[in-house]
Amino acid sequence: MKRREFLINSAITVAGLSLLMGTGEAKAVTGKKGIKKMKKSITLNYENIMPFINGNDIDNIIPKVKEARKILVEKSGAGKDYLGWLDLPVTMSQDLIKDIEETGKRIRETSDVLISIGIGGSYLGARAAISAVNGTYANELALLNSNGLAICYSGCDMSTSHLRSLLDLIKNKRVFVNVISKSGTTTEPAIALRVIYEALKEAVGEAEANKRIIATTDSKKGALKTLADSKGWKRFIVPDDVGGRYSVMTPVGLLPISASGMDIKAMLEGAKIAREDVKEEDIKKNIACLYAGLRNILYKKGKTVEIMSTFEDGLHYFGEWWKQLYGESEGKENRGIYPDSLDFSTDLHSMGQYIQEGERMLMETFIDVENGKFDIKVPHAETNDDGLGYLEGKTLRYVNRTALKGTAEAHKDGGVPNMTFTVPEIDEYYLGYLFYMFEYACGVSGYMGKVNPFNQPGVEAYKKNMFRLLGKPGSK
Repeated sequence: MKRREFLINSAITVAGLSLLMGTGEAKAVTGKKGIKKMKKSITLNYENIMPFINGNDIDNIIPKVKEARKILVEKSGAGKDYLGWLDLPVTMSQDLIKDIEETGKRIRETSDVLISIGIGGSYLGARAAISAVNGTYANELALLNSNGLAICYSGCDMSTSHLRSLLDLIKNKRVFVNVISKSGTTTEPAIALRVIYEALKEAVGEAEANKRIIATTDSKKGALKTLADSKGWKRFIVPDDVGGRYSVMTPVGLLPISASGMDIKAMLEGAKIAREDVKEEDIKKNIACLYAGLRNILYKKGKTVEIMSTFEDGLHYFGEWWKQLYGESEGKENRGIYPDSLDFSTDLHSMGQYIQEGERMLMETFIDVENGKFDIKVPHAETNDDGLGYLEGKTLRYVNRTALKGTAEAHKDGGVPNMTFTVPEIDEYYLGYLFYMFEYACGVSGYMGKVNPFNQPGVEAYKKNMFRLLGKPGSK
């Protein structure tokens, strides 16, 4: 098989635009002259998997991928009541989008800090997007320069030091709170809300505090809805047919993302294009379905752990989001691929040895970022004592991406099959595409594994024990 056959492009099609193959450009047919630049495709390269599978494995898995996709698209499988995310990119109302944007702008213009209170899917998608686009030190820069909005997270653990540090951070700051919980009774965010609400009331008074809290919750019932109504808090709705880990394209994720200054319409546009691309019938040209198929082939061959590896620190929380998505969706009935994520090259100096020579139950998925907003060149030095003379004038992005290629090759040679998604750049559009693509692939992969990808019964086990030990009334 030739090398180019391993490089699968996600086809981008937009009404009114015709793709010029291989150029990443499209000619607008709107009557305007000239060529309109168009977003390049995300690609999937799986060449480093081929030494580990048989020639017919991909052809043999295709019918199973198609069967699972049919269950997903026709909404005929377990969890079918939680598939509202499939159509969100095209069904979300313009009025809701406008409300989110206007609310996000108001938060940004009237606050120094937005505290997002939530756990799991209630905060991971937003945090993944915001950290990827705004950068590692965005909060520090906003607070240091008193210019911009710092976005902090609470209710995602029960650490005293975490909450105490947050309370110290927000002293003498203009604070807005977005509490995100469908029920309002999840322990971690419920505790955080109690504490932060009291601190906010003490700082600005109850009347003003109530103007500075927004609840994203159920439309009809629940403790948080009742509290929000009684206090007059503005509310956004968590759709009934969208589970937490699939909710980044709802107000759950979009409100804090918008408040950060990001373009949520561009995210929805990227998701909309992904929604069209996953309809491709040729599985070998459909990167979402192909990814689901490849990881299931490797799982059957004993590769029971999948690592998502990135060479961009801004994608750390994207890896955390991906871990929850796949872990909660597939880890059931004593089976499923165990998802983990690593930040390279940092973790090559901690986990690299194990990946290279440890237990051979690993597969790996890289995310390679082709371009960025800026770059840094390795400068000239008067002496070459550090041995870096050969890198002078080269960009750090070039060095970083070369490290990725070398790592992927080394891991393959060490017995770890791997594939690489190459993303032209990390912006709102491509994040929207990635969120939707991985969600869709997760649904397909879950149904291939014969589990319900949209429930999480095992999550309740620790809660029952915790409530019993804490003496919650009615617990056993």
